[in-house]
Amino acid sequence: MRASLASPWRASLCAAACAAALSCGGGGGSAGVSSSGASQTPPSSGSVSNVASILVDAGPTGQAVNTLYTSVTVCVPGTSQCQIIDHIQVDTASFGLRILAPALTLTLPVKSAPNGNALAECMLFADGYSWGPVVSVDITIAGETASAVPVQVIGDSRYTEVPADCSSAGVTEEDTVATFGANGILGIGVFAQDCGSGCVGSPQPTSYYACTQTTCAATALALDAQVTNPVALFAADNNGTLIDLPSVPADGTTTITGSLIFGIDTRSNNASGNVTVLTLDPGNGVMSATFDGQTLGEAFIDTGSNGFYFTDASLPDCTDTGFSGFYCPASTQSLSAMLQGANGVTAPVAFAVANAQTLRTSDPGFTVQPELAGTTPISGSFDFGLPLYYGRRVFTALESQSTSVGVGPYVAF
Repeated sequence: MRASLASPWRASLCAAACAAALSCGGGGGSAGVSSSGASQTPPSSGSVSNVASILVDAGPTGQAVNTLYTSVTVCVPGTSQCQIIDHIQVDTASFGLRILAPALTLTLPVKSAPNGNALAECMLFADGYSWGPVVSVDITIAGETASAVPVQVIGDSRYTEVPADCSSAGVTEEDTVATFGANGILGIGVFAQDCGSGCVGSPQPTSYYACTQTTCAATALALDAQVTNPVALFAADNNGTLIDLPSVPADGTTTITGSLIFGIDTRSNNASGNVTVLTLDPGNGVMSATFDGQTLGEAFIDTGSNGFYFTDASLPDCTDTGFSGFYCPASTQSLSAMLQGANGVTAPVAFAVANAQTLRTSDPGFTVQPELAGTTPISGSFDFGLPLYYGRRVFTALESQSTSVGVGPYVAF
C-alpha cells in the first residue's frame, strides 16, 4: 500500500500485487559499484557468512524515514562482470529482487517469454506501478550466492511501451530512483515466487508480459521463470531470514545498523530459541489482528512499510498536505493490538502514535521514528511496519520450509 507523500516525507506501505501477494516499495540510496566506481567481483568463498549488514538512514534525497537498506552484488550470469548496488530496500512482504535501471552499470540478459519474445513485468502499488523487463543475474549477499536468478529491472529505457492495464491501474509511474525512492528492493517474504501458481496456468492481468518492440501481451509463466526470492535459491541457509535491529529511543534517532541473517536454525546465530510462532495463510501470507475491538482479517508485519498503518477514527489526520496519510494526534497515544496466526497463536503488540508533523519539525535529522503511523487504504487491514522490528529479532520462514519450531510460512519473534 505504498502511498505517495509530498515533501518532506512519503508514506511507504504495502499493496496487494499478483495473486494476493504483498509487494512493497520505498527507500532510497545512491547507486554504488564500489568506492572507486569500478566493477567488483563477488567475495571469495571460504568461511561463508550468512550475515548482511542493514541500516536505516535518509536515503538518496535525505527524506526517507524508517527505511531499511542493504547492499547486493549482482553479476552477469557465469562471469566476473559484477556490480555492488547499495541502498537496496529490504522488504519482508514482497518476493524477489528488483533493481532500478539508473542504478545499473551492467548489461544483463533479458529473459524470454514462452513465445520467444522478451519477458517483462508490471508491479502494482497503491499509488502507482513499476514496469520493466525480467533479466537473469547471479546474486551475492553477504557470503550467500544464487545463480541465474530472475530479477526485474525497473525503468529500462529499452522497454517503454507499458500495457494499458498496467499504466491505467496505478496513479503514477514509479520507474526512476526519485519516484520509486530506492536503487531497488529485495523481497525476502514468505513465498518463493512473486506471483506463484496463479500465473502458471493462464495469463494474469498486470503481471507478466511477452513483448516485442511495440506491443506486449499478458503471458502465463512457469514458476522457475518468475521473479524469485533469492533466499529460496541459496545452497544453504535457504529456509528463511532473521532481521535483528536494536531498540531505539521513543523520540527516534538519526540512524541505526543491524543484521540480516539468512537461514533459521541452520547455524548458532539464527537459532529460533523461545519465540512465538504465528503461521500465515498459505495463499496470501497474511494473519489476523484485533484492534480497537475489531477483528481485521488482513494483518501483516513488513519491513517495507515505514510506520504502523491502520484505521482509527479517533486519531486526527495531519493537516499539512506534506504529511497526508499520517496521523497527527495532539499528544502521543499509547495503543495495542493482538496479532493472531492461522495456528491460533496470539502475540500482543504495544505501540505508540506521535504527531508526524511534530516528529519532523522537532528532529528533522532523525530517520528512525518508532512512533510514526498513518491510515491504510485497504479495508480490514493492519500493516505493522518497520517500527515493529526495532528492538526485536524477527524471523520470516519460507513456505513449505522446515525449521526447529515449525514449517513456513510463518513469522516469529
